Amino acid sequence: MADPIFEHPRLAAIYDALESDRADLAAYLAMAEEFAADTVLDIGCGTGTLALSLAASGRSVIGVDPAAATLRVARTKPGAGAVRWLRGDATTLPSIRADLATMTGNVAQAITDPADWSASLRGIHTALRPGGRLVFETRDPAFRGWREWNRADSHRVTEIAGVGEVQSWVELLTVHGPLVRFRWTWVFAADGEVLTSDSTLRFRERAEVAESLRENGFRVDEVRDAPDRPGREFVFLAARPE
Repeated sequence: MADPIFEHPRLAAIYDALESDRADLAAYLAMAEEFAADTVLDIGCGTGTLALSLAASGRSVIGVDPAAATLRVARTKPGAGAVRWLRGDATTLPSIRADLATMTGNVAQAITDPADWSASLRGIHTALRPGGRLVFETRDPAFRGWREWNRADSHRVTEIAGVGEVQSWVELLTVHGPLVRFRWTWVFAADGEVLTSDSTLRFRERAEVAESLRENGFRVDEVRDAPDRPGREFVFLAARPE
């Protein structure tokens, strides 16, 4: 089940306004060019920002997400008809023979159960053609990014057309081994409604990620730094061997 931030209709509708800076996606668009990927599978596509950008460049794109609310938003955007939208996750993929599969943002870390992570990797492996690539990001646990997840550092007020003023902030709840729980809060000035969404991410070590990829049939070709967040993220480039 998706977290409320993606499943609640009111939150899904304002997601893009709150996350308007998607400089992180530029690296994925560049890799689609680098690998000459004609067919791209965007896993955890959310409101479709990356999927639509890839489709606009002439690629065949499949966007997959478990949250019905965010998919509804994606389907209303200009150019949405050029993308094949599927509700589900990496374990429910059809045999697509994609050239490239992506997991951006928190998608990989949101798969917290080790068995679910392995099943997801196997599902992606099946969906790729031989020689196809999987690229995704995961935070480096050594940076301990959760130290910044507090109201003082994250509180902001956003004016959203047709919605009004929305306050938002994030707060750390618990750190238990590799599992980090946190809560987002939103306050809508128009009617005073307060909504919250609790999430858990798994912070995997670099060696752990690499081993899990190999165990599930992938070859690890490279681990890059995230260009917009240097020193904070691992960007894994893996391939299904030919």
